Amino acid sequence: MMTLPLFLTFLAASAAAASTGFLFKPGAWYVGLNKPTWTPPNWAFPVVWTTLYLFSSYAATRVAVLPGNSQALAFWAMQIAFNTLWTPVFFGAHRMLTALLVMAGLLVAVVGMLVTFWALDTVAGLLIVPYLAWLVVAAALNLWVWRFNPRQG
Repeated sequence: MMTLPLFLTFLAASAAAASTGFLFKPGAWYVGLNKPTWTPPNWAFPVVWTTLYLFSSYAATRVAVLPGNSQALAFWAMQIAFNTLWTPVFFGAHRMLTALLVMAGLLVAVVGMLVTFWALDTVAGLLIVPYLAWLVVAAALNLWVWRFNPRQG
């Protein structure tokens, strides 16, 4: 059962994470980086992240009302913390390797979230699959940019 106040609470936490994108914009530094040909277009990032935040918030809402949800919600909290940290580290501090380490923590948290959500509620678990898929692309992009821009971060 989903409750609107609970959903809005998870969505507010996601919006706080998303706000770092407004505070730390890619800017000229990012534009000047050597990037792979498979880099998603700039318009895709806010569209994808908005969708993923909605999915994640809805999934967390479904899980939050279930017994035995402690570890699943701990992984949700872990992923939103790492998610919030990545943008200021990469776009703000220009620390590509440190951002890659943050991304590794984010990947661990999202895999944990997917497994624990799935065990409690299959729909909630399925809603996390696109998040994990996007993070694999984002991690590969972060790695590629770090590797092929050695003097930039």
